[in-house]
Amino acid sequence: MIRPAAKIQKDLAQYSPSIFKSAAVISGIAFNAANVKPGDLFVALAGAKTHGINFAQTAIANGAVAVLTDLSSETEIKDLSIPVFKCQNPRFEMGKIAAWFYEKPFEKLIAIGITGTNGKTTSASFVNQILKSTGRKCALLGTVNLEINDQKFIAERTTPESVDLQSFAAAALEQGVTHLVMEVSSHALALDRVIGCHFKVSAFTNLTQDHLDFHGTMENYFQAKAKLFTSELSDSSVLNIDDGYAQKLSEQLFKSGLATSKVSCKNNSADVSLVNFDASTKKLELQIKGQKLVTEFNFFGSYNLENLMIAIGICVQLGVPLKELAPAISDLKPVPGRLEQINAGQKFLAFVDYAHTPDAVIRVLKTAREFTTGNVIGVLGCGGDRDASKRSPMGNALNNNSDVAIFTSDNPRSEPAESILKQMTSGITVELPSKIIIDRKAAIEYAVRVANPEDCVLVLGKGHEVGQEISGTKTPFDDRIELKTAILNKLKGETK
Repeated sequence: MIRPAAKIQKDLAQYSPSIFKSAAVISGIAFNAANVKPGDLFVALAGAKTHGINFAQTAIANGAVAVLTDLSSETEIKDLSIPVFKCQNPRFEMGKIAAWFYEKPFEKLIAIGITGTNGKTTSASFVNQILKSTGRKCALLGTVNLEINDQKFIAERTTPESVDLQSFAAAALEQGVTHLVMEVSSHALALDRVIGCHFKVSAFTNLTQDHLDFHGTMENYFQAKAKLFTSELSDSSVLNIDDGYAQKLSEQLFKSGLATSKVSCKNNSADVSLVNFDASTKKLELQIKGQKLVTEFNFFGSYNLENLMIAIGICVQLGVPLKELAPAISDLKPVPGRLEQINAGQKFLAFVDYAHTPDAVIRVLKTAREFTTGNVIGVLGCGGDRDASKRSPMGNALNNNSDVAIFTSDNPRSEPAESILKQMTSGITVELPSKIIIDRKAAIEYAVRVANPEDCVLVLGKGHEVGQEISGTKTPFDDRIELKTAILNKLKGETK
């Protein structure tokens, strides 16, 4: 957790006398007992496997001065040596307490929240880059990393818990940040992590199958995303109306009265619409609220155009002048692990991408087809202990859109990799040169080995990740390093 440097002390009784019935002066908040600092309030939450109250003694040993928990924790609190307070929903209350403790940093920042299945990371990066290049001081919070101005930190999850969000925002304010750009996951919305936050602009990229192990149905998944677009959390919205679920959301927002800006690569009546993009020259023409913008966009793929539209829609909502947008767009840099090109001097193309949903896999493989004259060689696995219902669709997406489909492991976690691969390849006849190779390193090496000049190798699913989790153990594994190493070894073999 990134905390502000300034020392803060507050009496919880001032926050809510009905919850905190006696004085309790705290200098921080933590929900993980191992991360407790002296003077912290420890919020003991119910987890999927155990309850945080079971770790209260650890929190006390680390310096906790009070505990907040739920109404069911009676037997576990008898022997605790510090005050214990209770409420109906500690997770919900934690966000409000954190916002109060850190002096409501989201009200002092111009915050932008981006949600959707695919494109959150790239869209957020584009917004961050554009705002920084036009002179704004920015913080970025998302899947790949956290940034405060030019400082970078490792991200543990797409959207942190509410305490971490508020402390990060407060730390950003200390550094002079004016704009905070962040990804907002469906888990974060469903689990009240953004309680205490407020966004000047919220954006919706798209919705395709993912996380059904958590949400159960696509409708539940959609409604979790839709929670962001309420007056409690957002002042305005930007929607990619090329997506069916975004159109559905647009209808809901029209009824609610939330100010909405629409972006599209297909519909010229949108507030931001694509006029033309020449993939060979990278010349981009846009129509923005009746004005024409001409610039360069140095990225592959129609989905990156959609990500850019979201970013431009947000920046226009924030009042960034069009004359500042054009040079900022032409100077955009790629996001790590998002169609990231690996070039070690080989005669074929090679990329790593985070695509880990059926729709994303199809999109990236079709994009590769646009600029590949030879074979498209795809390497893909599915994560264990995650939505199993997308495994077969992902396998079919790989098989139907690759000339050579290589099925392998991703992060099996606690599941047998063989079982996951069996689900991925259900109903598929895998014939050479396509192959099932459980070991991911070996799968990448095989893809490089069979690649000929003019081909394109795409290693999909893990993107920027630098580890692989098998049977509870995470070992270093970076697709970018493995792919480059395999290419260099092939080149060495060719020169012998």
